[in-house]
Amino acid sequence: MRPTRRHLLRLGLGGAALAGAGYCWWQHRRAGSDVAVRLDIGATPISAFDPANPSERRFGALTFRSGLDVRSSTSGFGGLSALWRDPGGSRLVSVTDRGQWFTAAIRYEGGALAGLDDARLSPVLGQDGAPLRGTGAHDCEALAIVDGVAFVGIERVHQVLRFDWAGAGTSARGRPIALPPEIAMQPANKGIEALAVAPSGHPLAGALLAFAEAAASGEEDPSPGWVLTGKNRFSFRVGRSGVFNVTDAAFLPSGELLLLERSFSPLAGVGCRIRRIPRDAIRPDAVLDGEVLLEVDRRYAIDNMEGIAITRDRTTGETVLTLISDDNFNPLQRTLLLEFALSA
Repeated sequence: MRPTRRHLLRLGLGGAALAGAGYCWWQHRRAGSDVAVRLDIGATPISAFDPANPSERRFGALTFRSGLDVRSSTSGFGGLSALWRDPGGSRLVSVTDRGQWFTAAIRYEGGALAGLDDARLSPVLGQDGAPLRGTGAHDCEALAIVDGVAFVGIERVHQVLRFDWAGAGTSARGRPIALPPEIAMQPANKGIEALAVAPSGHPLAGALLAFAEAAASGEEDPSPGWVLTGKNRFSFRVGRSGVFNVTDAAFLPSGELLLLERSFSPLAGVGCRIRRIPRDAIRPDAVLDGEVLLEVDRRYAIDNMEGIAITRDRTTGETVLTLISDDNFNPLQRTLLLEFALSA
């Protein structure tokens, strides 16, 4: 069986990564806890998105603000997929490949990202109150939080769980929501990769949308998406362009949809792209495509970018895009937190 991009990312590039495969497996076995754990977090500022041109700030339609290379000596940290920030931008929430919540407060110095405080890993709980970790339903890949409700997409078992976030936070139990039967027909590693809730004023306002990483029929075909809730439920597709796969999605306040996408090949390494989908493009059987806001390769300060969140800077009024990477518990990869301002 041909390795998937995810498997290749876990192996990394070349013999050095293969040598680390045993370490990576060991970390997977240790990763996680059945109780909440406070993390010892360290972070190195990233001042240049293009290391070859440190003074360059503009990249496509985005302006680089700042970034962090995040690390922890606490066992279990890593594997972060998807991202949410509170409207004020002071806190973040992510989920991990091993069935855990990651929460932290964001610290700034001089307007730039400076560190993460009060960082914690907490088990994602199933409907019975037991942790997902250690079950077949632990691969949390997608997250959306709106109006006090959190939705988490679980890959491989093709589930979306609903949590009373306002009432219980990370102690809430996840209850499965009904899904279209065709989602269960997706291959295990090509399931729901992204969730997003349409904002007020959008034709699908309040509806939960799900996006698969790739099509079951092959990576050259458009990847499927679904409107899961609301009055108008239907399927659509995301047009393929190059070798990119969807990893996350988030709506702008204007109703336009941003798709975060990743590419990977053993020779070219990792790539990152963001596309902006027009507000009225999501219709039954539509094939989505849009303007490329950012497209970069491994020469830039990126890794396996799997999460995007959108907030507004209350001081400058800027629309801020925050990206986070999934290190796959691989010591050769990094957990990066990057901030950009949308310039156009």
